[in-house]
Amino acid sequence: MTGSEAPPSFRLAYVPGVTPDKWARIWHERLPDVPLALTQVPAAGAAGVLLGGDADAGLVRLPVDRNVLSAIPLYTETTVVLIPRDHLVTAADEVTVEDLADEIVLHPLDDVLDWERLPGRPALERPATTADAVELVAAGIGVLLVPLSLARLHHRKDLTYRTVTDAPASSVALSWPEDAHTDRVEDFIGIVRGRTVNSTRGRQPEPARSKGGRAEATAPARRTPAAGKTGGRPGGATGGKTGGKQTGGARRATGGGHRGVGGGKGKGGGRGGRPRQR
Repeated sequence: MTGSEAPPSFRLAYVPGVTPDKWARIWHERLPDVPLALTQVPAAGAAGVLLGGDADAGLVRLPVDRNVLSAIPLYTETTVVLIPRDHLVTAADEVTVEDLADEIVLHPLDDVLDWERLPGRPALERPATTADAVELVAAGIGVLLVPLSLARLHHRKDLTYRTVTDAPASSVALSWPEDAHTDRVEDFIGIVRGRTVNSTRGRQPEPARSKGGRAEATAPARRTPAAGKTGGRPGGATGGKTGGKQTGGARRATGGGHRGVGGGKGKGGGRGGRPRQR
């Protein structure tokens, strides 16, 4: 897909916990004539939405299949344990996985953390969703480890959370199909990377093209010689090439064995020095 074939609107998918509001606001300021359509999708289904053409790009959780999707990592979230407010764990500011060894740790089917081995004791059944697991935490059935954004998304007055220092973390990235890097995608990349509207790293206007359709190269600007340097032969009687700064050469003109103004050697009677007196 080329930039000219991009749809009139830009469709952005995002997974639960990700808040695209700031980037959406900048988009509306910079591209007021291009509607931005936001759609929340399950974390596990984000790749399918992008590859199926239902979104132009997405704010997703890593990892993604890099064979078919491009991705720019944006940030990595802190992992926390969600617990009732009267739980013993609340006595500490942060805990480790080992501190939860005696707890029933809920493991929902839509978990986004990449566990090699789940901590604590397993529940009899896995909750279908994170929202279901949060209800079980509130009922005193167990505890739940999630990225901080999901703990805030499912905020309840009777629950709180603590940082788990050695748990797996979840990273968020901007992703799009490998074969669909459009101008609109590049615009959004510039926004999430914090480029200014006049940034030279952003998308540039199309270059002028010749009759054959090839982009014409822009001729480089001519360099202005620095002060004290000339671009050709001197106009005086020396006739030699200039080899350095005039001021430095002038100071060295009378010294034995050093270069003169014109770049020659000797005290002034040699090549490039002062003309002989008749």
